[in-house]
Amino acid sequence: MQINPSINGWIEKFLFQYASGVSDYTTDESFFLACQKSGLIYGYVVNYHLDSNFDDSKWDLEERMKVGFLATLFALYKTKKEDNFQIFIEDLFQFYTKISKGNFSFLNMVLPHTNSYQKLESIINERIQTNDNIVTKNFTHMVTNAMLFIDVLAFEYYLKNNDISVDFFKNLERKCLALMMFSLNVKIDKSEYDIMLLKMFENSMRYSKVSKVKSNEIIDIVFEGKRSELESLYLYEIAHMTLLSDGVVNENEQVFLSNFCLKLNLNKNNQNTGNELVSFIKKYKKELPFYNLNHPVKQFYTNTQDIIAKLVSRNKTRLLKELSESRELVKLLGKSTQNELSFEEKKKVKKQLLDICKSIPSLTIFLLPGGGLLLPILIKFIPQLLPSAFNENLND
Repeated sequence: MQINPSINGWIEKFLFQYASGVSDYTTDESFFLACQKSGLIYGYVVNYHLDSNFDDSKWDLEERMKVGFLATLFALYKTKKEDNFQIFIEDLFQFYTKISKGNFSFLNMVLPHTNSYQKLESIINERIQTNDNIVTKNFTHMVTNAMLFIDVLAFEYYLKNNDISVDFFKNLERKCLALMMFSLNVKIDKSEYDIMLLKMFENSMRYSKVSKVKSNEIIDIVFEGKRSELESLYLYEIAHMTLLSDGVVNENEQVFLSNFCLKLNLNKNNQNTGNELVSFIKKYKKELPFYNLNHPVKQFYTNTQDIIAKLVSRNKTRLLKELSESRELVKLLGKSTQNELSFEEKKKVKKQLLDICKSIPSLTIFLLPGGGLLLPILIKFIPQLLPSAFNENLND
């Protein structure tokens, strides 16, 4: 049965089909290594803790992140507690209810008869997408999704203590930000990219304020409080990722990492997790959002093209039906591929396209604030969608 992570019911369908194949792990280190290999820690999921191959070829990055995030949380649950995905769903929902301070209570009011699976879909969607506006979310979700592992660590804490508060997230976010600052101070040559990376992370924090991390408190913040082994491994990974932003860890940076590993009470074998980071970057660097922040406008355009291409593909039949009833629009779209349209023609195209978008629920994003800026990308894809019968009659 095919799974579409953008349609209601995907969590229940995924777990019923694949829960038994989700791995559990004997040690925290083996779980962490598997999380590295999955790509979740880097905001780019490539596998799902499954013991068999899984076809995700039709999913975009956001959809892979959703499933990878869920699979990671369940793999942790199997490792720490039990192999029962139905109890897992209830525990996970209670976990998010605990930290929401009532922010998710609207689900019970708006969707009183909705089950926990569907409520969790809304919650996971919120964790993956931090902005509702499609125009702005592409700039900030890149680093945010690379920080999703904080949720995994928080869930581990909740399973151990049967309780959690937002303070856990605030403290860990501040640790990560302080650690990035701490690591960047080790670098002899800092680039504009390093500053951009830090700013992107600052903007993506959910619970903490940047002003609360003062330069004279950085070291104390990094090492304050008790840590699980998973948290220590993650902090080491954040330091390593930060130093690798320029693609190389030089001698003084390696000394820093070795000393940091010892201060985290990790043994030298734990530094092997760093080898996995290097391997993953080598294989996927061109796709990794964490390492491709140099050109945010280009990244935004690329991400948006992917989203719109998916929407056009999934609504092809409906779009063709609507276009077949808008002969003037089809002619103008065809003309736009050959010549520049006049101002009046562009207005007609925009108006008629927005009318079509109103009739197709999935395309109502173009009616949101800023959505009009995306119409040129939609226009780019539509001529490729039209069958030859349309093209042959464009000039009739």
